Amino acid sequence: MEIAIIAHDGKKAEMVQFLLDHKSVLSTANLTSTGTTGLHAEKAGLKVNKLLSGPLGGDAQIAALTAEKKIDAVVFFRDPLDKHPHEPDVQMLLRICDVHDIPLATNPATARLILKALGSIK
Repeated sequence: MEIAIIAHDGKKAEMVQFLLDHKSVLSTANLTSTGTTGLHAEKAGLKVNKLLSGPLGGDAQIAALTAEKKIDAVVFFRDPLDKHPHEPDVQMLLRICDVHDIPLATNPATARLILKALGSIK
């Protein structure tokens, strides 16, 4: 199972806490992340395949992997109250998830449901 993790700056701590809270379920998955989110996850003791930082193309890299069906789910904790210079890349990633029918969580509640569903599928 390949899961992409991304978090805007205002949501990185929340992402790390989410990952730690679900470490047992995620232990069977490979995590791919944008660069800065991955650094935060690594500091918390998690193993992550880091790509570029989001503003430098990391969101686009994850979108490309998703389009190639190399990502099984995306967990992207977005900060809807802040402006993001790379918003076109974010929108592209969301669109790619919809086009290729890839589960996408943009908040912890939805991410928990996705992990629960993935955990029950053997």
